[in-house]
Amino acid sequence: MKAHIRWLGEASFVAESGSGHAVVLDGPPEAGGRNIGVRPMEMLLMGMGGCAAFDVVHILRKGRQDVSGCEASVEAGRADSEPKVFTQIHIHFTVRGRGLSETRVARAVELSAEKYCSASIMLGKTAEITHTFEVIEEG
Repeated sequence: MKAHIRWLGEASFVAESGSGHAVVLDGPPEAGGRNIGVRPMEMLLMGMGGCAAFDVVHILRKGRQDVSGCEASVEAGRADSEPKVFTQIHIHFTVRGRGLSETRVARAVELSAEKYCSASIMLGKTAEITHTFEVIEEG
C-alpha cells in the first residue's frame, strides 16, 4: 500500500492513494489553513469508520442478512498535550435492513472491533474504543 502527499502551500496538501484516488488535506485557519480540506486527524477517524462499517456490512451479508444500509458515526477525544493522540473513540452503527438479527449485528460489530478492522485495532493502542449500534427495520 502506498500514498503520495504533495504540499499545496500554507497548510494545504493533496494526498493521492496508491489506487489513484485523491483527497485534499488542510490545517485549521489558526495554523495557516484555508479550510479547503479535511484535517489529517479527521481523516484517521473517517478511515476507521469506513473500515469498521465495511467489516460490519461484509460480515452481515456473508451471514445472509438482508442489509440495506449502514452508517457509522465516530466521535473522539484527544490528549491535551503533544502528541495529541486520540484517547477515546466512540463509534455508533445504524444498520438498516429487513429481518436483521440484533444478535448477528452485535456479533458483526464485535468481530470488526476485535479481529478485522485494522484501523480500529491500531488506534486502540492509544485510545479506549467503544461501540454501540441500532437496528432499523425497513419494510
